[in-house]
Amino acid sequence: TINCQLSTKIMSLCINPNCSQPENQDQQLFCQSCGSELLLAGRYQVMRLLSDKGGFGNTYEVSHNHQLKVLKVLTNNHPKAIELFHKEADVLTQLNHPGIPKGEGELTYFPRNSQTPLHCLVMEKIEGMDLEEYQKKRNNQPIDQALAIEWLLQLANILNEVHSHNFFHRDIKPSNIILRADGQLTLIDFGAVRQVTATILGGGQNTGIFTPGFAPPEQEKGYAVPQSEFYA
Repeated sequence: TINCQLSTKIMSLCINPNCSQPENQDQQLFCQSCGSELLLAGRYQVMRLLSDKGGFGNTYEVSHNHQLKVLKVLTNNHPKAIELFHKEADVLTQLNHPGIPKGEGELTYFPRNSQTPLHCLVMEKIEGMDLEEYQKKRNNQPIDQALAIEWLLQLANILNEVHSHNFFHRDIKPSNIILRADGQLTLIDFGAVRQVTATILGGGQNTGIFTPGFAPPEQEKGYAVPQSEFYA
């Protein structure tokens, strides 16, 4: 009798946006195509691409000390995009709540022969499904009242943690809320986070970041405040 085992081929991905063949064997330290370093900051191995649909960057799964984590890579070098990215990194390292992914901080990565850095953020990997996908899987059937109230309480507690640190999220929507297998909700994508300032509290206009259909009228007009989150 011959026992055959199918092994999953593990790859290391190159995050150089200009690399023509980013897939490498897992034991490689430098990309065989473009020569860029594969082990980020000497410790993070990029395993697979999770999403390249973000407006400002890509999201990857990385491995560190046999733990899977998430790596966000900013590919838009507009000063405002960099400012928001730094703010997201600051918020996720400051907040400590089961409904918020814990951040490990930023790192800067230079692809081979490039003078333009890639800004990277490492954070906890949240296992689960976002509520938009969850509802699609359920054929958009309504959830019952008890569950709706439980979810609202969870989200209110998460937002209380965010607001208590003088931040607000500004992009509450189903696709930014992950449902874990144990029923815990987690709020993700703090890329639009804003620090509460005297200008905002005084009714001054701020950056018009919002998702139509979820943002309240004042946010669509550029006057978002922390209370706007509860409308969403």
